[in-house]
Amino acid sequence: MTTVVTTAPTETATRPTDDAPDTAAAFRRLAVLPDGPEKERVQEVLLRAWLPMAHRIAWRFRGKGESADDLRQVAALGLLKAIRRFDPGRGPFEPFAIPTIRGELRRHFRDRMWDVRVPRRVQELRNRVRAACVELAHTPGSPHPTVAQVAHRTGLSEEQVREGMTALESYSALSLDAANGDSDAGGPNLADLLGEPDDGFQLVVDRESVKDAVRRLPQRERAILYLRFFEDWTQSRIADRMGISQMHVSRLLTQTCARIRDETLSPAESSTS
Repeated sequence: MTTVVTTAPTETATRPTDDAPDTAAAFRRLAVLPDGPEKERVQEVLLRAWLPMAHRIAWRFRGKGESADDLRQVAALGLLKAIRRFDPGRGPFEPFAIPTIRGELRRHFRDRMWDVRVPRRVQELRNRVRAACVELAHTPGSPHPTVAQVAHRTGLSEEQVREGMTALESYSALSLDAANGDSDAGGPNLADLLGEPDDGFQLVVDRESVKDAVRRLPQRERAILYLRFFEDWTQSRIADRMGISQMHVSRLLTQTCARIRDETLSPAESSTS
């Protein structure tokens, strides 16, 4: 397996005016070699020779939240893909490799750098809106471009511009531990302001679900159920009140709860019985 190298050797000869070495002979040899160690060795030589160009392209993507080392590694991966796909019979390597490397870098930002994942169409809208906002901000009299100005500049509809502006806020996200307002005031963080599930809503649903089944219970079972679960009486106290044993109270509670559960979960069967 070919290793992606991120540092260029000093012995690689390059043209004095640019970082495009003369590797035509190596590419012709690569094209006729079968898969194996020798082919991988030639790929490694080509990778090292063209690595300065890949690093130059990666440098143009700096300042977008990714480290320089990671950018160079992604560019080197794009360069390796270009070397493996290149056909020397179709022209020089550099015009083929540059779009491949740039595409790999753009794909990296598209797939890895968004905190909130958005569709590619929205990402492209975001890029067009952002570029237009930057251009308009440098235009006299337009420090804060309006939606209409951005739409006119890009040829997009105002709705598309708003969608792109929303995506501008999705590229990075605040931590839930971030302070809300003045961090020195010791106030709550964002997580403290989030709502939580309210168990009371489910309780309302449960009570409404069992209401009909409870109404169909005999009076004694309803009274026992009420004293146990609404008045929080103990089984012993209920037994004394009803003049029966505690064991009998326990058995009645078990049977009553089972009946309510069955009738609530199978309303069709209970209505035909």
